[in-house]
Amino acid sequence: MTARLRPMRPADLDAVLELEDQLFAPDTWTRAMYRDELARPDTRLYLVAEDGDRVVGYAGLIAYDDEAHVATIGVAEDRQGEGIGALLLDALLAEADRRSPVVLLEVRADNGVAQELYRRRGFTEIGRRPRYYQPSGTDAVVMKREVPRG
Repeated sequence: MTARLRPMRPADLDAVLELEDQLFAPDTWTRAMYRDELARPDTRLYLVAEDGDRVVGYAGLIAYDDEAHVATIGVAEDRQGEGIGALLLDALLAEADRRSPVVLLEVRADNGVAQELYRRRGFTEIGRRPRYYQPSGTDAVVMKREVPRG
């Protein structure tokens, strides 16, 4: 794997939205949603994984003092299985652990590969959200990771 991580910039949105469409259609985020997220660096961390000049993955975290939330992770289909998703998730969790003892996320119920990655990082299933992803109506699995504070 030759991907490197860096903060997401507005100039990355075309590439991110193209991946979003390939990976998650019809349940994609919009350009306006990403712009709103990038405008809040005090509580948001959005990263891209780059290989050369190509964006091959992206991820986002919302973090407050008492709780953090993995908002999104996506990796180009032709680069899945190379560890890029784990690299992105580990970077988000490192930031989350600095801010909060609890990290939550929702993952598509039909995405077993992602669920397994999250389990390997200490997440456990705590519930389900029926028809969470719209407009497809796909269920979400809610997962939680708690890091004890010393």
